[in-house]
Amino acid sequence: MPITPREWREVREILHDKLEFQALRPGQKEALEAVLQGRDTLAVLPTGSGKSAIYQIAALMIPGPTVVVSPLIALQVDQVGAIRDSELGEAALVNSLQRRSEREEAFAALERQDLEFLLVAPEQLTNAETLQRLRAAKPSLFVVDEAHCISEWGHSFRPDYLRLSTAIEALGRPVTLALTATASPEVRREIVERLGLSNPTVVVTGFDRPNIHLQVRCLSGESLKQRELLQLLAGLEGSGIVYVSTRKRAETLAQALAAAGLSSTAYHAGLKRDARHERQAAFMNGETRIIVATCAFGMGIDKPDVRFVVHYDVSDSLDSYYQEVGRAGRDGEPAQAVLFFSEQDLNLKRFFAGGGKLAESELQLLLEELQSNGAPLTVVELQRRTGLTKSKVQRAIARLEDRGVVERSRNGVTLERDSLPELEQHVGAALSAQEALRARQSDRIAEIQAYARARGCRRASLLLHFGETLDACSGCDNCDHPLQGAA
Repeated sequence: MPITPREWREVREILHDKLEFQALRPGQKEALEAVLQGRDTLAVLPTGSGKSAIYQIAALMIPGPTVVVSPLIALQVDQVGAIRDSELGEAALVNSLQRRSEREEAFAALERQDLEFLLVAPEQLTNAETLQRLRAAKPSLFVVDEAHCISEWGHSFRPDYLRLSTAIEALGRPVTLALTATASPEVRREIVERLGLSNPTVVVTGFDRPNIHLQVRCLSGESLKQRELLQLLAGLEGSGIVYVSTRKRAETLAQALAAAGLSSTAYHAGLKRDARHERQAAFMNGETRIIVATCAFGMGIDKPDVRFVVHYDVSDSLDSYYQEVGRAGRDGEPAQAVLFFSEQDLNLKRFFAGGGKLAESELQLLLEELQSNGAPLTVVELQRRTGLTKSKVQRAIARLEDRGVVERSRNGVTLERDSLPELEQHVGAALSAQEALRARQSDRIAEIQAYARARGCRRASLLLHFGETLDACSGCDNCDHPLQGAA
């Protein structure tokens, strides 16, 4: 049914009085209208476009509580704070760092219908008790924030996101809203398929960030890259991010920048949680000018005045690259995105992409352990019993889960006995799916190589990957200095 004039008046009141927006932004209206009509929706809107406002307004318009899945605890905390500051309704969160009493308090408030918003980490939805309590509350809206995390193509992939469709079913299939800032057509299809969205409305606004100047520097050798980086940073103003591929390089490069008199720090997943929080806070409040980071840094980071993003090491895909580039210039002011590219770095990416093989014997070994054990087995237990590496076990589980052969829960992995009669076919299909994944990853490495080697407009090349065309370039190195005969 169409949204009535009275309902649009209510939307405008929430928009003005609670969120202090003057009007709905591009994409917000279309996504909000679809959700209010009871349609599953995927909204791909750029950072700063007000994606959260879509579910916040819809939650107040639709009877029943809203469950929001968010991948990072820091992100959950920020979202709950924003909801409370805007006085949109009572909000709480549930995650692994809470005491049991805090979790119980949140669920009790939900059951009393005192909560409008409950934010959860995806792994919480593997808990049967959590699902049971959520189902009893009859949520009317299920929101998947950072929905690109369900895609196995990028480094933001979260295995727990793969089980969200099961949770949606267990909750009685409430209206589902998936939100992300960057998703190519391929990733959009994967989000829709893996979440099981029913005939969804897909809203996609422009991917172009015209204020970000794009540049690639083809370099070879560590010493040359360091000299180029120091020279580049000396000529740039403001704060920025330097992305690298390994934890060791983050540390050594941050030390080299500091030795050159540049305010810098390293950030990676190998640091203790308190150290990561301290270094992130120092960058966010301007105490540290440059953060040298692996891909562990960035999601949920909303620092508007980042003036540059430098990729010291090449990304594994254009999706990953543009996700990271998008952290620059969120205030709309000019910003720089510079990629240091070398074939040597790309060969390393190819090496890792080629390491995802699965053998039939490895799958059979894992299945034998699951068949001989009635209770769930954790990844660690399966490693010990099979002698396979952690990555092998995780890949095998993911492919078998896709086929419905195994089921994962909070307690571990169990075999679906109903799949036994067709186990041979399932194993063959799982192996084929893994080979297809490896082949596609190789293709994605070739795509970023083509971007780096492009002689024509870089912006047009990048936007084409996301299914868009460009009328005129607002700034890239190739258009600044066009080569004769470039296309």
